[in-house]
Amino acid sequence: MATTSGTDFIVWGIDQIAYGPVELPTLVSWVKDERVTADTWVFASQTGSWQKAPQVPELQMFFRSKSNGTSSGGGGAIAGVSGVDARSLRRVKILGGMSDEQLQKFAEFMEVEKVPQWSTIVKQGDPGDTMYLILQGELRVRINVSGKETILTTLSVGDFFGDISLFDQGPRSADVVANSDSILLKISAGAFEELSKKAPELATPFLRNIGRTMSARIRADNKRLSDAVRFS
Repeated sequence: MATTSGTDFIVWGIDQIAYGPVELPTLVSWVKDERVTADTWVFASQTGSWQKAPQVPELQMFFRSKSNGTSSGGGGAIAGVSGVDARSLRRVKILGGMSDEQLQKFAEFMEVEKVPQWSTIVKQGDPGDTMYLILQGELRVRINVSGKETILTTLSVGDFFGDISLFDQGPRSADVVANSDSILLKISAGAFEELSKKAPELATPFLRNIGRTMSARIRADNKRLSDAVRFS
């Protein structure tokens, strides 16, 4: 953990990465931008403890104003994605750095899909041309080998899947099943192509963030394979 000055804060992001240390004005701006929400854990160097953001004394007034409906920062519904607010979109890792204006423009190319528990969103072997971002719920990625389910990973809020299908529209490599009622944001290959033409300033960082995540996955898979070979 980074060294703090005694009055700094560290934020535990939804992507499981610690951000900081930052000073109070920066932390307050993150609350107003809803990058820090009521579910965010914050470490206060002054007390040496982790707390949920609304429990941090310096932030309580800002969360009270939000609960009273007096906050003016970015919490309204974004045009193009009915019923989804800016805070929910920003919790998706690869969208987290976008401003409200950018999110609104990006949302014009997206669709919302509500998925009941136990539904299969994509099926292994089926052709695919859509990428999904998780706004709510939990999903599992599985493959079936000789009729037996093998879970590859579990996905939650902020994660995404199906990104490769934006580029090759090939068969899905695994099933993705909803462990709970979920809300997904989806973009098709066709919609992404339109986004690239009409708003390249959004498509480029979006692709860059996908590439970074894919690189991290490949490194993690390579390490697991290497560890398995050494163990065997």
